[in-house]
Amino acid sequence: MFAKILYEVNIMMKKISGLFIEETGQGMTEYGLILGLIALAAVAALGLFGDAISAKFTEIKGKLEGTDVTPPE
Repeated sequence: MFAKILYEVNIMMKKISGLFIEETGQGMTEYGLILGLIALAAVAALGLFGDAISAKFTEIKGKLEGTDVTPPE
């Protein structure tokens, strides 16, 4: 009887210690943090360079509007 109780306690201790040792979610958390930092950097870059990028696209659009884009036959 005492051996069975010790066996059950041992199993419970292994399960409980396994909760603290496993690091399966750590990688996903790190990828999430990296993705968040990249998104934050992209928003900051658009905030800083947004007007210059918009002006460049407007310039390109103006140049493309004057060209003939019909495919050759």
